[in-house]
Amino acid sequence: MLNLYGCPYKILNNELFLKQAITQAVTCCKATLVDIISKQFHPQGVTVLALLSESHMSIHTWPEKGEAAVDVYTCGDARPELACGFLINELQATDSWMGSTDR
Repeated sequence: MLNLYGCPYKILNNELFLKQAITQAVTCCKATLVDIISKQFHPQGVTVLALLSESHMSIHTWPEKGEAAVDVYTCGDARPELACGFLINELQATDSWMGSTDR
């Protein structure tokens, strides 16, 4: 789980950019992309969901607040922390919070 803050509106409201970013994040963390779907909301906001062989990854945005919520759930040899680091940089977050479901 990753919350991003201070992201530019234009990035968070750009469905194509976010689809490309999540696709690159999947590759970065050595996961296997099965399918990707997205939805542009009006007046703003985007949700992108990547189905992975190892589970899933999603981005939900609130451009008016400069915030995004990212879920990276994986199993096997995938490295979710690499996807998180990539998305922090790619979405130009000025601040972030990363949670973990490790037990």
